Amino acid sequence: MTDTFLDAPGLSRRRLLKVGLLGSAFLGGAGLTATLSGCSASVPQAGFAVIRASDLAFLNALIPVMLDGAVPAAKMPEAVAGTLESLDYSLQHLSPELLKLTVQLFDVLALPLTRGPLTGVWGSWDKASPAAVCAFLERWQNSSIGLLQMGHASLLQLVMMSWYGRPESWAHCGYPGPPTV
Repeated sequence: MTDTFLDAPGLSRRRLLKVGLLGSAFLGGAGLTATLSGCSASVPQAGFAVIRASDLAFLNALIPVMLDGAVPAAKMPEAVAGTLESLDYSLQHLSPELLKLTVQLFDVLALPLTRGPLTGVWGSWDKASPAAVCAFLERWQNSSIGLLQMGHASLLQLVMMSWYGRPESWAHCGYPGPPTV
């Protein structure tokens, strides 16, 4: 009889089940805690359709770190504002399930109970240094926990698509813009 089991390094059925159960329990607990504490109230910040005040603190710390090198320091406030506008627009057009997962990710990052242990940022995002935000991103990118790696990839894609979808970002990467018809 031939053995059809693929030996994936470091990944066994038991480990996969443990990670899945722990991740589900963690997100469920964080979501419940956020709901009970009023953190995940779905009331958007004034001027936004989806982004909430608790999300803004995190995003205002995250976006400048991700755009560092692509935007001159003098133009960073306008770039952050434009990226937030594009991100809010993109979030409006996500499927309900993807939006729910994104809101859960933002809740986990906003809630002090989960933010500190998961990100290494123990204070509020408003007071986080760019170095601390960069360390958080590297921590999640290189994590052995697949859920954190997926969170990193999601944040990276959301912010980069929101920034590089804007005309003011095109000159930096040499894109002349769409052809005129």
